[in-house]
Formats: sequence, C-alpha cells, structure tokens
Amino acid sequence: MSEKLLEVKSLHVNYGAIEAIKGIDLYVNKGEVVTILGANGAGKTTTLRTISGLLKPSSGNIFFDGKEITQLPAHEIVRLGMSHSPEGRRVFGTLSVEENLMMGAYSLKKFDAPTLEWIYEILPRLKERKKQLAGTLSGGEQQMLAIGRAIMSKPTLLILDEPSLGLAPVLVKVIFKAIKEISKTGVTVLLVEQNAKAALKLAHRGYVLELGKITHSGSSEELLNSEMIQEAYLGKKKEA
Repeated sequence: MSEKLLEVKSLHVNYGAIEAIKGIDLYVNKGEVVTILGANGAGKTTTLRTISGLLKPSSGNIFFDGKEITQLPAHEIVRLGMSHSPEGRRVFGTLSVEENLMMGAYSLKKFDAPTLEWIYEILPRLKERKKQLAGTLSGGEQQMLAIGRAIMSKPTLLILDEPSLGLAPVLVKVIFKAIKEISKTGVTVLLVEQNAKAALKLAHRGYVLELGKITHSGSSEELLNSEMIQEAYLGKKKEA
C-alpha cells in the first residue's frame, strides 16, 4: 500500500467574502508526480499557496508526512521538507544565479555542495550563468533558476506552479526533462501546469479543479483518454 506524503481534507479558502476553494480533498503518495489541471481562476495557485503555508484556510486540514501543518507558518513547513516554486518565478534579480541558489538552502543547517552540483548537471544553463545577475536572465532561465532554488532545500515534496508558462517549446522540454530527473531521485512532485498534455504525460495521477471544486480525478491515462479532458484541456473537439 502506498504511503501518503501529503493529504488535504475538506479544504476551504476564502478571500474576504469570496470562497475560492470549496471543500477539496486530495492526496499525494510518496514518490508520485501528481498534477492539478484547471482553467485560469479555478483556484490552482490558491490551493498550492495554502498547502505551503502562504495562505491560511478558513477550514479543513492539511497533513504532511503524517503531521498536521494547517496552521504552521511557511518557513516551518519548508524545514519539514516542502519546497514551493511559485508562479512568476520571483527570483532575486540583483543577486547572481549562484547567490539565488544559495538562498534556497537557507533552511539547511549546513550548505549542501553536492546538491548544487547536481542542479548544475540537470540544468547546465545555470552553471554557464552562475555569476550572472538573475534579473538579466531570459524567462526560461529564470524558471530553471526558480526550480533549482526550490531543490536546494533538499525537499521531500516539491510544489511547482506553472513551470512552463510563457516559455518557448524547446525550453518547455528542458523544464519537463529536469522535473522528470528530480522525480527519479525520489522527490515527490505536486505540479500545477497549463500545458495539460505535458503534465499528464509526466504525472502518475491528476485532479481537475473547476471554480474551487475538484470535478475529476484519476490516473494520467484515464484523464488523457477522457473526452471531457480532451475537449477542455487538450484542444480536441468531440466528433459530431
């Protein structure tokens, strides 16, 4: 039986009077890649930000590695082994690439040089630009840096919010190849991604979020073969 690393139960999140998340349940087993699909405004980013402690739910429970983290601050959740690469990259533009990566290791008692070298192996563009200011990087390079920075804390769960957003297809392939390599090391991945086909090809399972509610869930194969998913997210029209 698979062991759950993350479990979300009856999660509700409000922005003032607006209920953004309406009682969702989801889980991620150790070693899995799980994706959350949905249109803009469905509540995907809100869900991730609540799981990682950046937002507080109005009700519900979040468990990580057997411990309830619902009310823990984000920095304590990082120390437990969860790392979040946010939408929009949010790198430190006036710091170098390597300094940004070092910032990702702030929660560790001791700097981990092998992890840095491994990041340079799977994302060699970062090694080429390690002395360059992060603010001068291209969008794709900044995304690589955001993922690398998230890995520097040696997480057991990596949360990725729209890692391929706005990137050229060639860079999307680089990013997804890196995520696959990260997963192979045993890191569990929870992924929100607008490129539904690429996400489902990488993931073991998926959830579909619509207007704050989970409407579908299943294995990646089941979701890829679903007519509703094909029409809504994969650009395929139902035959008349």
